[in-house]
Amino acid sequence: MTNRHCIRLAMLIALVAPLLIATAGTAGAKDGQDSHDHSSITVTVPTDCSAAAAFKTKEFPRRPRVDNKWFPLVPGTNFVMTGTVVEAGVTHKHQIVTTVTDLTKMINGVRSVIVFDRDFDNGELQESELAFMAQDEDKRVWNVGEYPEVYVDGKLDGAPSTWIAGIARARAGVGMLPKPRVGTGAYLQAVAPKVDFRDCAQVVQTDQRVCVPVRCYHHVLVTEEWAPLDPEGGHQLKYYAPGVGNIKVGAVGGDSAEVLQLSALKRLNGKDLAAVRKQVLEQDSRGYQVSPNVYGRTARAQRASCWGRTHGGV
Repeated sequence: MTNRHCIRLAMLIALVAPLLIATAGTAGAKDGQDSHDHSSITVTVPTDCSAAAAFKTKEFPRRPRVDNKWFPLVPGTNFVMTGTVVEAGVTHKHQIVTTVTDLTKMINGVRSVIVFDRDFDNGELQESELAFMAQDEDKRVWNVGEYPEVYVDGKLDGAPSTWIAGIARARAGVGMLPKPRVGTGAYLQAVAPKVDFRDCAQVVQTDQRVCVPVRCYHHVLVTEEWAPLDPEGGHQLKYYAPGVGNIKVGAVGGDSAEVLQLSALKRLNGKDLAAVRKQVLEQDSRGYQVSPNVYGRTARAQRASCWGRTHGGV
């Protein structure tokens, strides 16, 4: 590992992290409401999408770095999204806790950042997911795999929706464009035929002002996302603030509408990040037994040591 890479990463954290910390300490708008109502956004979107670019391993850095303006992944950043989801006509309290870890995993020839998502329904863990993301030289952020463990009544019930790019015809897709703008064609976010997974997205608005419980944000990007293989699932509107990432999720139709807002944002201290790291490594290890034919074919997760040094060696 070169000192130069660690210095570059330290500079990234120094630039982005203060913004994240500042947003967490700023009061949000009254009741966390927008100054504009974006729930009425209506756009024409196609039924399907195509790849935004070719996935080429040589166009990714040897050590991962995700500093896309709309989707920065700074190790130790912890997001809490709170809201509701409708299931079988019943509305439930819903919360997603997302932590950017200091762990990486080699996926389809690319070393990827591990993002830890925990999905709670009425306060009970419903899904624990390891999501793998990587950024290419053009600052495109790619989705390269997911290992989502499902929990029923507090007990692990498998991970049937696991997909990894390069295995069982699954292909990586673009999670965030480098320069998103209205008029850009719908783009593929990932595809995994074995688990009937195919996600699409399209930019629908830019330069918006959106308020959530954490604070009000300006110059917000809005994308619409949908799954062509699940037309009854409806569409999602996702709102991305520059330098922060996803701050709000809205629903457009569908039989399982999910509405979320960013309710907390902070940087984890060394002790808390270490606790998350332990959980992720345990889940990574468990994946080799739960999903031996897909996840079991991947390399073990590793800690990105130079990130650890920038966090004071945690």
